[in-house]
Amino acid sequence: MKQIRIALAAIVLFYADISLGYAQQARHTFTLGDSTFLLDGKPLQMISGEMHCTRIPRAYWRERMKAAKAMGLNTIGTYVFWNVHEPVQGQYDFSGNNDIAEFVRIAKEEGLWVVMRPSPYVCAEWEFGGYPWWLLKDKHMKVRSKDPGFLNAYRKYIFKLAEQLAPLQITKGGNIIMVQIENEYGSYSNDKEYLDINRKLFREAGFDALLFTCDGAGQMPDGYLPGYLPAVNGLDNPAEVKALINKYHGGKGPYYIAEWYPGWFDSWGTKTHRTVPAETAAHKLDQVLAAGISINMYMFHGGTTRGFMNGANFDSKQPYLPQTSSYDYDAPLDEAGNPTLKFNLFRKIIAKHLPDGTELPPVPQKHKTIAIPSISLSSYHAVLQNLGEPVQQEHPLSFEELNQAYGFVLYRTILGTQRSGNLKIRELRDYGIVYVNGKQIGVLDRRLQQDSVHLSDLPPHAVLDILVENNGRINYGPYLTDNRHGITEKVSLDGRELKGWKMYKLPYATMKGLRYSKKMVQDGPVVARGVFTLNETGDTYLDLRSFGKGFVYLNGHHLGKYWEIGPTQTIYVPACWLKKGTNEIQVFDLLKNNHNKISTLNEPLLFQP
Repeated sequence: MKQIRIALAAIVLFYADISLGYAQQARHTFTLGDSTFLLDGKPLQMISGEMHCTRIPRAYWRERMKAAKAMGLNTIGTYVFWNVHEPVQGQYDFSGNNDIAEFVRIAKEEGLWVVMRPSPYVCAEWEFGGYPWWLLKDKHMKVRSKDPGFLNAYRKYIFKLAEQLAPLQITKGGNIIMVQIENEYGSYSNDKEYLDINRKLFREAGFDALLFTCDGAGQMPDGYLPGYLPAVNGLDNPAEVKALINKYHGGKGPYYIAEWYPGWFDSWGTKTHRTVPAETAAHKLDQVLAAGISINMYMFHGGTTRGFMNGANFDSKQPYLPQTSSYDYDAPLDEAGNPTLKFNLFRKIIAKHLPDGTELPPVPQKHKTIAIPSISLSSYHAVLQNLGEPVQQEHPLSFEELNQAYGFVLYRTILGTQRSGNLKIRELRDYGIVYVNGKQIGVLDRRLQQDSVHLSDLPPHAVLDILVENNGRINYGPYLTDNRHGITEKVSLDGRELKGWKMYKLPYATMKGLRYSKKMVQDGPVVARGVFTLNETGDTYLDLRSFGKGFVYLNGHHLGKYWEIGPTQTIYVPACWLKKGTNEIQVFDLLKNNHNKISTLNEPLLFQP
């Protein structure tokens, strides 16, 4: 009997291998028709939603995909962020939450197509628009151009990325049906030769699926590449969409809205959480789908911009404006992945346009939440009393010149005998606190165009400290290339340049190795640490309303930033990063140092006056 069982098992495995091999070899075709996309020669209307793997804990990728299916989506759109995959030049990371290939494979397993947007410029309210900070170490390099240094770095990256993604294209039996080159390039420039270089790089790297560009309606003349499908962003009038694409695609479709905005993002210091009424958005979606137009909603699920990876807007008409860590986006799935009213309305609209008899999966349940009334913060790390070895130079150096990506740098010099004067920092990027002999004198904020403070009653040979924070490099617009951070020019006192600087690097890429004391810090920024025990886990939201400005680590995960100016007053904590048993929290606060506890809420405060 044992021999029979072994023989039967061998037969089962043999046919399983045949079946698996057949599935892996299955091929589909995806082509452009005159008015629609064609999957295996039959019309396919893409009903797509944008999600980014780095903004969602890996443990929840599949769950979010299932939610997409439940709303009626058949496709996922996704950017790829160069700066997380090559954080240091020549060192690549496609592991953990950066495993973009696994993200695509899970989408396939859940029956979803993927529109891949590796650009490598993405905008996306993401630090430096997705470009890695180290490109700025060369003062003369121009990103998003034909600069040889930029193109060489770009080429190496896109070939590495293709190793991950090219095998997952529909041409290889995968589920990536289209690949976007560049991103809203018409809002930046109009160099068709540069666009064609992008095309060639993608093809040489192995991206042989359909290529397309996308631009806002007014920027399409500059941003489209002749001979390739131009998609439109931000337009949802069906007649206008069709007329515009016809104009730049030889009088025919298919018609694709690559970014349709059912919500919007938030920036620090704005007066409210940005929203789009659910009923209004649902009506627009109905019109687009009824016209047979394919659509990608940006965002279907935004998630959270964790770490120091938020970007910022800046142009000649508005001041520097960094974005919040919460990327809730008023999307159909909220920041924690819960279905909203918008989700349910969209689901009803989409169901109307699906073939008769189609049954959507059930709406996912809202996640369990918990509230922790009080977590004791009982040990403290005094930042200004725990500085490492400095870099010394006559003139202040930028973050990039210091070989530092993100975080903070403390700039220190010794003043002379002058008793008072106007301290001015030329091109401060982006937020600075001024101390004299360890006492805070003033705050400088690029958002408010503050770059100077008056110093008075100075003792002879006082120690001047300027603690500078990178609040996020610009991710959109003409100033994208002017993105070096820290003190990027010079510091002067009554017009006389100050020299002889010591610079202390505080990147906080990890919180390991910090020295703590039970004594509460009286002056300067602090890291407050707490250890707490849980009997159960669930999603929760850190309540930061009594805190100043900073960021939070929980069990080794950088959860994101907070700032008392709002609008966001909480930080989302995913249940999968909490533990039954002992948990550790570390709260860095730049402005307030008297914390002895922190609590959590069971719902977010995305806007708190």
